Amino acid sequence: MTSKKIETLVGLFVLAGILAFLFLSLKAANLGSFSTQSGYMLQARFDNIGGLKVRAPVRSAGVVVGRVKAINFDTKTYQGVVQLDIDSNVQFPKDSSAKILTSGLLGDQYIGMEPGADEANLTNGDTVQLTQSAIVLESLISQFMFSGKSSTEAAPAAAGAASGAAK
Repeated sequence: MTSKKIETLVGLFVLAGILAFLFLSLKAANLGSFSTQSGYMLQARFDNIGGLKVRAPVRSAGVVVGRVKAINFDTKTYQGVVQLDIDSNVQFPKDSSAKILTSGLLGDQYIGMEPGADEANLTNGDTVQLTQSAIVLESLISQFMFSGKSSTEAAPAAAGAASGAAK
């Protein structure tokens, strides 16, 4: 009788572990919500989408208002075309802007929508005209490292300026 209780408890523990693993997998893949609420589609064009992925959140004021539906490449303009599925209860003015932002220093990327001031709203199929591409950390580091004078050239110039100021 005691071994059946232990086997049942072990089975329940294993089942709880499998459910926890499934929950974490869905959260990591941005599939945690299975809402079928449809909204309206917007399109945004970016020169560089960085590491943006399908199902990435679209946020406004820090609140998730939609998801990235698809990412394609336009062979004529050489830009990334991002399809946004925006919740139907959220309306953005026509002069709103979209940016690709990063959660934290090395976190996941998402679309940040900033509302404009136009009285007319974006509708299904419209294109967001004002966009800002992703900031790629590697290019920022290389610009910082290789821009301006090297440290060996800057040291004598700084020493000369300091001695000139002392006179």
